[in-house]
Amino acid sequence: MSALDQEHLRVLLLNTRNRLVRIAKVHQGSLNTSRVRIGEVFREALRHNAAGLIVVHNHPSGDPSPSPEDVALTRSLVEAGKLLDHLIIGQGRFVSLRERGLGFAT
Repeated sequence: MSALDQEHLRVLLLNTRNRLVRIAKVHQGSLNTSRVRIGEVFREALRHNAAGLIVVHNHPSGDPSPSPEDVALTRSLVEAGKLLDHLIIGQGRFVSLRERGLGFAT
């Protein structure tokens, strides 16, 4: 995903043992934004009976630093369901918002 020239948001759907069941392509944004509705993220999780999910999106700029919009999306997803992490991919690097405590209640 780090080589893509637009933001893409995908959801890793996990079973009750946190094993990967499916990767769902949820949204394709523009060069530097990806506005996604919360329902779109959870639609695939419900369709495939996932117990948990991890959201992943790329930053075409190559800098995986979370934006305020990324943190706000994470916060909304955590409030809506069982989000285990939100990863941002850049050029050969990634950031875990959970690891940084961004958008997750402490």
